[in-house]
Amino acid sequence: MTLPASTLVCAGCGGSPDPGDPYPFRCPSHGVGDVDHVLTRVLDLESIGPGRLSLGSDPCPFVRYRALLHSSHRAAAAGITDDHFVALTRDLDRRVESVDGRGFRVTPLRRDDALSVALGFSSDGGVWVKDETGNVAGSHKGRHLFGVLLHLEVSRLAGAGPAVSGTHPLAIASCGNAALAAATLAAAAEQPLRVFVPVNAEEETLARLHRLGATVVVCERQAGVAGDPTVERLMGELDAGAVPFTCQGNLNGLAIEGGETVGWELAEQLAPLDPPAGHLVVQVGGGALASGCAQGLAEAHALGALRSLPRLHTVQTAAAHPLERAFRAVRRDVPAGAGPKESDLALAAAVRHRSTYMWPWEKEPHSVASGILDDETYDWAAVVGAMLRTGGQPVIAGEERLVDAHDLGRRAGHSVSPTGTAGLAGVLELLADGVVGTDERVVVLFTGTSAVAGPVAHP
Repeated sequence: MTLPASTLVCAGCGGSPDPGDPYPFRCPSHGVGDVDHVLTRVLDLESIGPGRLSLGSDPCPFVRYRALLHSSHRAAAAGITDDHFVALTRDLDRRVESVDGRGFRVTPLRRDDALSVALGFSSDGGVWVKDETGNVAGSHKGRHLFGVLLHLEVSRLAGAGPAVSGTHPLAIASCGNAALAAATLAAAAEQPLRVFVPVNAEEETLARLHRLGATVVVCERQAGVAGDPTVERLMGELDAGAVPFTCQGNLNGLAIEGGETVGWELAEQLAPLDPPAGHLVVQVGGGALASGCAQGLAEAHALGALRSLPRLHTVQTAAAHPLERAFRAVRRDVPAGAGPKESDLALAAAVRHRSTYMWPWEKEPHSVASGILDDETYDWAAVVGAMLRTGGQPVIAGEERLVDAHDLGRRAGHSVSPTGTAGLAGVLELLADGVVGTDERVVVLFTGTSAVAGPVAHP
C-alpha cells in the first residue's frame, strides 16, 4: 500500500482519525474538553515535490490540483490509479454540469480598472477581483463540498463506502448559497440531503432547494438561547448518523481543502505579478473560505510556487464579528514586541480554551450582508493564525459601508450580492485607515451572485 501524501490531524488536540475511516470529517475526540477540535489536512511537502502545485493547465481545479488533494492520496493508497481518479472527477463534474448548467472551472483574477479608478488607486496599484460568481450554484461554496463528494466516492470505490441513505442522509445548515451548492451536488450524485435553514431564508432559495430534491427543515431561534438554531439542529442530525455535507470546518475538515482550490488558483495567478499583491481581503462568516485561501496560499509558498504571501485581512459586519473578537483576545495574549513563535504559542493555548475566545453572538444579528452573519466563526483559529503570520487584521464594516461597496461593485458591472462584495467594503475601511495605500495591489473575492438589479437599500 502506498503511503498517502497527506494526513488528517486535529489542530486542537493533535489527534487523527483511523486511516480507513470512511467518515474522517471530525476529530475522534470532538466534544471532549474545551478544545477547538478541527481536522486539518497536512501535506507531506517532500513527497509532493518543490513547485509542484498543478498538474498541467486543466480548467477543472479538482483535476488541475489533484496532487494536493487528500482524496487523490487516499485513492492512490487504495490502489486506484491516477487515470481512474481523473475519470471519476470528470464524471462527477459532468453530472454537476447536467444539473446546474456549469461545472467547476478555474475562476479569473483581473485588475478591475473601474473599481481601481473609483477608489483612487494609481496605475501601479489597484483592486484585483477574483470572481467566484460564475461557479456552480453561483458561489464558492460548491468547491468546499465537491472536495467532500470526491472523498465519499473514493471511499465507496475503495470498499469502505459510507452508507448515505434516507435514514443517514447528507446534511447541512445554511442560509443560502451553501445550501444551494449542497443541493446541486447532492442531486448530481443522486444522494439524499437534509437542509436546515433559518426562518428568514429567501423564498426563491427555498423553492430552488425543493426543485433540487432536498428535504428542507426550517429552524426557529429560541428566545434566550445563544447560537445558530440551524447548526443546533444539524448537530442533532449528525449525532443520529447523517453525513456532514457542510462548510463548517469543525464539522467537516475536508470542506476546507475544497476551498483551498481558490487559494491554489490565486497563487498561480499572483505569481507573475511584479510588484506582488500586498493585501488579500476576504469576507468571513463561518471562516471556511478565508481558511481555505490562507492554507492554499501558505502551501503554495512552502512549495516555492509563490514568492511572498499577501497580508490577509478579514471582513465581518458591525452586527456580528466573532472573529474580530477572538483575534483581539489572542492578540492581548501576545507580549508586546513578540515574534511569530510567541504568536503561535498564544494561539496554541487559545485553541485549548475555546470558550474564552469563541462563543455564539448573544443576539440575532441583521445586515444586508446576510451570508456572513454566522453566530460563530467555526474555523476561527486557522484564520486568526494566518492574519497574525502575514501581518493582517480583522475589519468591521458598518451597514453604510457594505451598501456603498455593493453599489460600487454593481456599477462596475458585477452581478454580485451584498455578501459577495463585503470584501470590497473592507478595502474601503482599510483605505480610510491608511492600512492600504493607493500604490498597492489589493485582492478581493466576489463570492456570491445576485439576480437583484440595482443597488441595495439601507435596512
